[in-house]
Amino acid sequence: MLDIKRWSTNWGGRELILETGRYAHQADAAVTVQYGDTVIMATVVKSKRIRDGIDYFPLMVSVEEKLYAAGKIKGSRFIKREGRPTDESILNGRIVDRALRPLFDDRMRNDIQVVCTALAVDGENDYAITALIASSAAIALSPIPWNGPIGAARIGQAEDGSFILNVTTTELETSPIDVVVAGSPEKMIMVEAGANEASEQTMFEAMKWGCEQLKPVVSLIEDAVKEMNVVKDVPELAGEEDPQVQANTLVEKFVSSVADSMIFNSPKVSKKERNEMIAEIKEKAVEALASSAIEEDFHGKALSNLKLYVSKEITKRILENGQRLDGRKLTEIRGLLSEVDLLPRVHGSAMFMRGDTQALSVVTLGSPGDVQLLDTMEKDGTKRYMHHYNDAPYTYGEAGPMRGPSRRAIGHGALAERALEPVLPAVEKFPYTIRVVSEIMGSNGSSSMASTCGSSLSLMASGVPLTRSVAGIAMGLASDASGKWTVLTDLQDVEDGPGGMDFKIAGTEQGITAVQMDTKTDGLTWDIVEQAVNQSKAARTEILGVMAGAIAESRTELSPYAPRIETIQINPEKIGDVIGPGGKTIKKLVEETGAQIDIEQDGRVMITTNDGEAMRLAVEKIQLIVKEIEAGEIYDGKVVRIEDFGAFVNLIPGKDGLVHVSEISWDHVSKPSDELKLNQIVKVKVKEIDNLGRVNLSMKALLPRPERPEGAAPTGDRGSRPPRAPRA
Repeated sequence: MLDIKRWSTNWGGRELILETGRYAHQADAAVTVQYGDTVIMATVVKSKRIRDGIDYFPLMVSVEEKLYAAGKIKGSRFIKREGRPTDESILNGRIVDRALRPLFDDRMRNDIQVVCTALAVDGENDYAITALIASSAAIALSPIPWNGPIGAARIGQAEDGSFILNVTTTELETSPIDVVVAGSPEKMIMVEAGANEASEQTMFEAMKWGCEQLKPVVSLIEDAVKEMNVVKDVPELAGEEDPQVQANTLVEKFVSSVADSMIFNSPKVSKKERNEMIAEIKEKAVEALASSAIEEDFHGKALSNLKLYVSKEITKRILENGQRLDGRKLTEIRGLLSEVDLLPRVHGSAMFMRGDTQALSVVTLGSPGDVQLLDTMEKDGTKRYMHHYNDAPYTYGEAGPMRGPSRRAIGHGALAERALEPVLPAVEKFPYTIRVVSEIMGSNGSSSMASTCGSSLSLMASGVPLTRSVAGIAMGLASDASGKWTVLTDLQDVEDGPGGMDFKIAGTEQGITAVQMDTKTDGLTWDIVEQAVNQSKAARTEILGVMAGAIAESRTELSPYAPRIETIQINPEKIGDVIGPGGKTIKKLVEETGAQIDIEQDGRVMITTNDGEAMRLAVEKIQLIVKEIEAGEIYDGKVVRIEDFGAFVNLIPGKDGLVHVSEISWDHVSKPSDELKLNQIVKVKVKEIDNLGRVNLSMKALLPRPERPEGAAPTGDRGSRPPRAPRA
C-alpha cells in the first residue's frame, strides 16, 4: 500500500504542493512538486560504497525532459523516442547542480545522483524552478547529509518597476529582467540572469528580493522533514589516525611551510609559471612523504590534493595581506588584448585575451532559412542567434581524447549568447541568421566572459549592427570560516578555491545583460553580493575601453563573403501565389535563380544570395508574381489553353487572362485555333478586370483598325451578321 504524505502552501498566487510516498520507492527519497500544472519528480540515491581513487565529490544531476509532459510527440519523422538531452535540459540541470553542490560535504566520496523528471509542464510555470525545489525537498527528506533545504524562484519586472515572483512565460515576454535565484532569505547560493541592460542597483535588488520570497518554500520543506522525522546519516569520513588523513595533513602542512619560499617568493603572472611552481612543490612534497613513516600507498592521493592546499594558502594571503599570487591589486584586471579581422574569407573574426585566457570568435551570417528549429518540451519555433563555445585538451595545456561539447561548454556558450541578445538588431532590420563560434585557445579564469567579449568584437567586425558593445568579467571571493572576506576582480584558476565564488557579470556601458554565479561557500551574504555587483562595473568599463581600441562600433558594410539579403514587402494575401501549390512556384524560383527565398507571414519576402544577377532576377520574378494586373496594361503572354470561345494567355506566373474569340482580330475569327497555337507568345492588352477578378484581354486592340467601305459593318464584329428579319 502507498503511504502518501502531502504538504502545500500558497506561494506567489499559486499553490505549491510537495508529495512523497507515491512513486520511486527504491530511491533514498523521491518527491513530486506541483506548481500550477507543472509537475516534477526528483529522486536522490547515494551509492552504498565509497568510490576509491577520486579526489572530488561525485555528485551527478540530470534533468530529464519528457515530451509527453507537454502533450507532444517528437517532430522527427523516424525517431519518436527522446534522445540525447536537449541544451535546455542540460542548462536546467546545471542550474540545479550549482545550487545543490555547495551544501554537501565535499569530502564525501559516495556517488550521489539526483534525477529530475518532468511529468507535466503547463508552458507557463518554469519547470527549472519546480525541479530545483523538488531536488531540495528530496535531499532534505533523504538520510543523505546535506546542509539544506533551500528554495528557488524566477523573478521578472513589471512596467511599474515592481518585481514579479515566479514570472510566467507570457509575463517574461515584456519583462526587462529574467533572474533565477536559489538559496534562502539570508544567503544566495546560485543566480542565473539575463537583462535588458539593467542597472547594478536593479539587479542587486531583484536578487535580494527574490531570495526573500523563498522563506515559505524553505519552511514548507522544513515542516515536511520534521513530520517525517528524518534522521541523517553520519558522513563516512576517516579519523586523524587514518594513514590517508595523516598523509594529507603532512602535505598540507608542508605547503604551508613553503608558502613564502616557493609560492610567494615572486609574482607568478603566467599559467606556465604557476604550473612550474606546483611541479616544484610537488617534487619537494614527495621527498617529505618519502622521509615520513606513512606507507607509500597513501602518498599519491595526498599529492593529488596539492593544488587545493596551494589555493588555501593563496586565499589566506589575500585575506591577511591583500596579496595576490600574480602581484595584482584586488581590483586589478590582468593584461588585455583585442584584435579583429584575424581570418580571411570568414564573415567576421576577433580575438580577445585576458591574461592566459584567450578566445577566438568567428561569425557566420546565413539566410533567414538557416535558423535553428526548436522542438523541445517547452519550446517550439526557431532560434535566430546562436553562440557555440568549444574547448579542447590543449586549451588547458593537457593531452586527452576529443569529444563533443561538455555540459560546461554548453553552459558557457549559453551564457555568452544571453549576454549579447539584448544588443542584437531586430530581425525586421537585420534578417540574417547569426552564428558565433568561440574557440577557446587558452583558459585560466572565466573563458565564458572572454568568449562574450570576443563575440561582441567579431559581430561588430562582421557588420552586425549591435546597439552597443558587450564585455564580461568574473568576480572572485576569498573567505574563511571566521567570516572574513574579500571580493576579487578578474578571478583566475588558483584563486577559485574553498570559500570562493565565480560571479560572472556581463553588460554594456549602460547596464547588465547577463549574470551567472556559483560558489564554494554555503551561500553569499548580501554585502558580498552588493560589493561584487558594484565592483564589477569599473572592470567592465575598463574592458570596454580596450575593446573600443580594436573596433568602436559596428561596421556599416558586411564582409564581401557574407550573403546579401534583399527584403520585398508583398501583400500577405499574395504569399500563396509566391509559394504555389505544394511549394511548386517557390521551388522553381530557387532553381531558376540560385537564390534562397524565405517568406514571413507578414508579407516579408527575403532573398539571400551572393550573386548580384541572381538577386536581380529573383526580385524581378517575385515582383512579377505579386503584381496587381490593371486595365490598360500590355503584356507579352504565352497561350496556355485554347477553347472554342477563346484562348487563355498567361500574363505573369500564376495569372492567366482570356482573349475572347471576338478580341483576337478585327477580322472575323470562327475558331481561336485557326489563329493561335499553344505556347505561342502574343501581345495582349488588359481590357478590364470584372467583379469576379477575371482578366479580359484583347489582341485586336493593339492592331490597327482596318478601313472599311462606307456603310459596311465593322470587320470582325459579331454585329456584322445580316440583321434578322423583323418578327411578324
